[in-house]
Amino acid sequence: MLTPTQNVPNLKIDLINDTQWELHKQRPENYTLLVFYRGYHCPKCKEQLENLKDQVDDFTSRGINVIALSMDSEKRAKKTGDEWDIDGIPVGFGLTKKEAKDWGLFISSAISESEPDIFSEPGLFLVKPDNTLYLTSIQSMPFARPHFKDLLGAIDFIEKKGYPPRGTAQ
Repeated sequence: MLTPTQNVPNLKIDLINDTQWELHKQRPENYTLLVFYRGYHCPKCKEQLENLKDQVDDFTSRGINVIALSMDSEKRAKKTGDEWDIDGIPVGFGLTKKEAKDWGLFISSAISESEPDIFSEPGLFLVKPDNTLYLTSIQSMPFARPHFKDLLGAIDFIEKKGYPPRGTAQ
């Protein structure tokens, strides 16, 4: 399990715009927000990422780089980019099971024909520019995800008060 203040694993991931993204090469002013979503098959993910799209400028204005990632294949991820209203959000695909587990994500097996054989459940990570974890929210189900407006409010409080990472006691 990743603990706040720990270094996070590097991620090199292909994007649906035919480029590659690497976490440890990001140079955000404040944070990188990684939103791991279940995949193209998930209506809750569509809702979440479309909500993120509406607020991506709010994150950017706070010095936060944003990316959405999944274990989806290139074909499924490109369908996500084409069919969902998520312009402006970099979308990564091809996350491996090992990478998902390295980030502490829960892994599920398909229960319907629309789902890939395996995929990760949702997770949200806020990573500092030095590649240490600041906060995380991980779900074992597609439901009850944090709201981005709440996260933005929390970030404003964190920055104003110099609030330290929590969850670090052993």
